[in-house]
Amino acid sequence: MLTITDVAKQETTLQFNHFTNDDAWVLGNQLVARAQAKKAAVTIDITRCHQQLFHAALPGTAIDNDQWLQRKINTVYHFGQSSLALQLKCEQEHRSLGEASLLPAKDYAAAGGAFPINIIGTGLVGTIAVSGMLSEEDHQLIVDCLSDFLKD
Repeated sequence: MLTITDVAKQETTLQFNHFTNDDAWVLGNQLVARAQAKKAAVTIDITRCHQQLFHAALPGTAIDNDQWLQRKINTVYHFGQSSLALQLKCEQEHRSLGEASLLPAKDYAAAGGAFPINIIGTGLVGTIAVSGMLSEEDHQLIVDCLSDFLKD
């Protein structure tokens, strides 16, 4: 089980020098391949400056997955950290995200599966999001792909 410290370290470590449309395409396809290998029914979304650069809905997903994605993406853009970090913080405080921030639950979710795209020296420019598995599994799929992608 991940801790807030673990997730903060991931967010600090997994940053980009740049992030292009081509990067989104390559990373998105890597996420799809990993999800398919796990036989995971997930929807995947990558944005930069709120523009959707990549989207894939694997078999077994539904509109609910897209709605969850958007709520998690909104959370990352609002707080500047992963949606799992917010989930863990809310669990630690025994409060919902709505109680902690007064943000509407219909638009924001403290549930793992959206990760910030941070460019070194610039900061938050986008999001990578997955919906369909358990929160930590959605998050881990992203972290595993990012770790491999950023090694190259």
